[in-house]
Amino acid sequence: MIRIESLTKGFRGSTVLSGVDFKIHDGETVVIIGRSGGGKSVLLKHLCGLLKPDTGNVWVDDEDIVPLSERRMAPVRSKFGFLFQGAALFDSMTVFDNVAFPLREKRTFTEAEITQRVEDALEIVGLAGSGHKKPSELSGGMRKRAGLARAAVGTPKYLLYDEPTTGLDPIRADTINNLILRMRDRFKVTGVAVTHDMASAYKIADRIAMLHDGKIHAVGTPAEIQATSDPVVQQFIHGVSDVTQEAPNGNATVH
Repeated sequence: MIRIESLTKGFRGSTVLSGVDFKIHDGETVVIIGRSGGGKSVLLKHLCGLLKPDTGNVWVDDEDIVPLSERRMAPVRSKFGFLFQGAALFDSMTVFDNVAFPLREKRTFTEAEITQRVEDALEIVGLAGSGHKKPSELSGGMRKRAGLARAAVGTPKYLLYDEPTTGLDPIRADTINNLILRMRDRFKVTGVAVTHDMASAYKIADRIAMLHDGKIHAVGTPAEIQATSDPVVQQFIHGVSDVTQEAPNGNATVH
């Protein structure tokens, strides 16, 4: 379980997170939604210690990771895979070497073991035979899949996805959604994704949490989020700004 308690974070005098409390249970996929610039990616980076909060605690498997040194964070981070926005592949490396990178960093695998794991990961994401290519030779959707293979190659306990379908057309986005579901089902991985894509959120989430004004404003299953009468949630999920408009499910929306 990941447990977030009273988490606050600000940058240059501007508060981004102002007391986040939330739990993520083993084996579930949680999607965090909210407005642009609202702190979703900032929150995600706190889960694996890429950012430290100003105040508050982040518990990973009953260990508070906030006070840990960089050296002591290493075994914690090994539990995580992270799909960054844009996949964040190394342009100078082949796809194979990009996916192999986290395994080589650990220095606990033989080259034969690395080759097998990378080939398996590329096959899972539909990129078998593409390991020799450079990222510049891949489409946007293929780069996302390569990034997902790199995130999953070490069979982490937790997979974090930062805007996994951004910039993709609906068909390629659905391919990524299906891969996320496949990772969950095959590896029993716990997933946390941040996204603006409600079609993706509804498909991959066991629960959806809305971040608003620096706090978790609402939490529920996809069906509960769709059915809520909460005006803040309704405004976001239907993408409207006028209270006089009618949402597709018949609920009134807000400015």
